[in-house]
Parts: sequence; structure tokens; C-alpha cells
Amino acid sequence: MKVLVIVPAYNESGSIEKVVDSLQNLGDGIDYLVVNDCSTDCEEEILLKISANHIVLPVNLGIGGAVQAGYQYAVAHDYDVAIQIDGDGQHDPAYISKLVEQVACGEADMVIGSRFITKEGFQSSGLRRTGITMLSALIRLMCGVKVYDVTSGFRATNRYMTKVFADDYAQDFPEPEAIVTCVMHGGKVKEVPVVMRERETGTSSIHSFKSIYYMIKVSLAVILKRFTMKKGGKKSE
Repeated sequence: MKVLVIVPAYNESGSIEKVVDSLQNLGDGIDYLVVNDCSTDCEEEILLKISANHIVLPVNLGIGGAVQAGYQYAVAHDYDVAIQIDGDGQHDPAYISKLVEQVACGEADMVIGSRFITKEGFQSSGLRRTGITMLSALIRLMCGVKVYDVTSGFRATNRYMTKVFADDYAQDFPEPEAIVTCVMHGGKVKEVPVVMRERETGTSSIHSFKSIYYMIKVSLAVILKRFTMKKGGKKSE
């Protein structure tokens, strides 16, 4: 199977070289693409120095736009599986094979790497865990699916969902909304346990009072997505 690992990265100069090095050691059959979201630090210089496979967006699109660009690349280059990981080093590429396996055997259209199944490794702050629990309950109410780690950016999609996300992907804090999109398109979502690391460099885009804004915005987005999309069956690939 052709597998593409999409790495959205904005001002990740402190970690991107290490992330790329870990992806290059995965072996044949797994390609990667770093999507430089118009970074303002020295990230681009590092990517050029290490000859990383990457694209540079002409303007900053945010996490959703960067990931969607990666999905469009995956569709254009005929990949069977698209994997999303963060550029800050929190996601261990060693777990990529677990996600790919679930997609390859047809267990799910989207597989999410969840830190909350075995509860090992970095678990995020108490405030964020509370927010994640609330979003999980909302998505279950809206869509009837139970997903514990709804904000995890470590996920895999098959050809069908990759095409869906290439055309329809939330631009701001997209992970919870993407679950709704998958379900409304007739896709199946599954979680597999992974161990995540704490961010070593940079700062999260969600912190302090922004966490409250995030919760309100994403909750409204999930509700609107659910009631503005017509639920359909999965189309043939």
C-alpha cells in the first residue's frame, strides 16, 4: 500500500528536523510531506538543509488548511492511506503501522491514535481533558459514535475519506469536526491506543482563556456541521 504521512508545520524549527528524521527511518512504502504553513521562523531553511519533501503554502492557512493541502496532495499522487501527525514531535511514528493496519484490513475509514485508552504517556492538562470529555459527549449525542480522544491530530484515512477531506475539511481546530464529517459521509471511525509525548519546543495554539473560546467555537461547529450536512451512505471508491 502507498502511505503518505502529512506533517502540518507552523514555526516548528525546534522539532521539525527530528520529526523528519524519524519519518525517513520508517522504510519503503511510507512517504511523507511536510506542509510549511508560511512559517515565520527558520523552519524553511531547516527543511531545505535536510532536503525534506515539503511544500510551502503562499499564505498562512492554519492547521485545517495545511492538513487539507496534504490530503489534496495524497489524492493527486494516488495514495492508499493518508496519515496526519503533528510537527511538534508529540506523535511517535512507531505507531503509524498500527493505524495503517486498521485501515488496510477495512476496520475503519478513519483511525484515530488515542492517548486515553491505555492512559499512558502525556495526557494533556486537566482543563483540556475536561474540554475533550465534553466534546466527546457532544459528538456522541450528535452522531452516535463514542470517540475518546476527539482532538487527537494523529489519524489515518483510507482513499475514500482522504478524498472527502481533500474537498471538505474544517479550517480552524478541525479534528472534532472531521469526526462528524466522516460519520455524515457514511464512514466508520475507530480508535487505537498510542503513547504521546509532551511538546518539547514551541507553544500550543490553545492555552489559558483561548481554551474557553476553543470549546465554544468547536462545539458550535460540531452542531452546525451535524445539522447542515445530509447523512449519506459510503460511496464506492
